[in-house]
Amino acid sequence: MRVGHWLRRLNSAAGWLAPHTAAEVWRRQFMTPRRLPPRAWELPVLEQGQRITLRFGLSALRWGYGPTVLLVHGWEGRPSQFAALIQALVDGGYSAVAIDGPGHGQSPGSEANLMIFANALLEAASDLPPLKAVIGHSMGGGSALLATQLGLRAEALVTIAAPSRIAPLLNGFSRYLGMPRQARAYFMQQVEAHVGLPVAAIDSARYQLPMPGLVVHAVDDRLVPYAQAQALHQNWPASRLLTLTAGGHQRVLADPQVLATVLEFLGSLQAPQRAGRRQS
Repeated sequence: MRVGHWLRRLNSAAGWLAPHTAAEVWRRQFMTPRRLPPRAWELPVLEQGQRITLRFGLSALRWGYGPTVLLVHGWEGRPSQFAALIQALVDGGYSAVAIDGPGHGQSPGSEANLMIFANALLEAASDLPPLKAVIGHSMGGGSALLATQLGLRAEALVTIAAPSRIAPLLNGFSRYLGMPRQARAYFMQQVEAHVGLPVAAIDSARYQLPMPGLVVHAVDDRLVPYAQAQALHQNWPASRLLTLTAGGHQRVLADPQVLATVLEFLGSLQAPQRAGRRQS
C-alpha cells in the first residue's frame, strides 16, 4: 500500500510539473502489454493446436473441424486461456480459431488498444471461412463489439467479462495512477488520438447490434463491474444475459455453466448453419 501511495504522489507531481510529458508516459504504459507466458494447465491445449499465420503476420491457433468460431483474448491474455471452451467447441463439432492479439504472444507489435484489436479481428475474418460466431473475453469482447461497427460479420457474438464502454476503465486507470485533472485531460486526448475515436464513441449505447448475442458476466468480477454487462444487455436487444454469482474475471472462462450455455446458444442459431456442421 505504501508503494502505491508514493507512486500516486510521484505521478501527481509529474502531472503538475509536465502534464503533456506525463500524459504520454501514462498513455504508453496503458497501451503496452506484457507478453506473459502460459501457465502449466494451458500447455496441453497449446500442443494440440495448429499454429497458423493470418494477414499481416497475425498469429493464431486452430483446433477441430466444422463451422468456425473465432476467439479473442483480453489484455495481456492468451488463446490458451480459452482451453476449456476450446475443448467444448471441438467436441461440439466446431473449429475454434484463437488469435494472439497484436502485441501479444507471437503476433507482431509492441502496443495495443481496442481499435488495433478490432482491426485485427477484421483482418483475421478476411482470411477465415464465414464465422459462426466470435467469442471475446474482457478487452477482446469490447474489441469484437467495436469490430462489428467497422464491418466484422459473424452469425453471432459472445462476450465474456467484457466492458460495455471504455470511459470507466480509463477513468479508473487515471485515478489509480493519481493523475491531476489537467494531465488526465491530456491523457484522454492522447488515448483518443491513438485509438482514432472519441472515448465517448466507444460505448455500446451508440452501437448497432442486430446479431444474436450472449453476454456472460460474473457478479464478483472486480476488474469489469457486473453493471457493464447489464448495460450491454440493455443496449443489445438481440442478446441474452448469463449471470454467474462467482467466477471473477478469469475463472468464468472455464465455468461448466458457461461452456454449456455457449454451446446451447450456438446450437440455437439458424438451421442452415447447423446443416453445414453435420456435413463437416
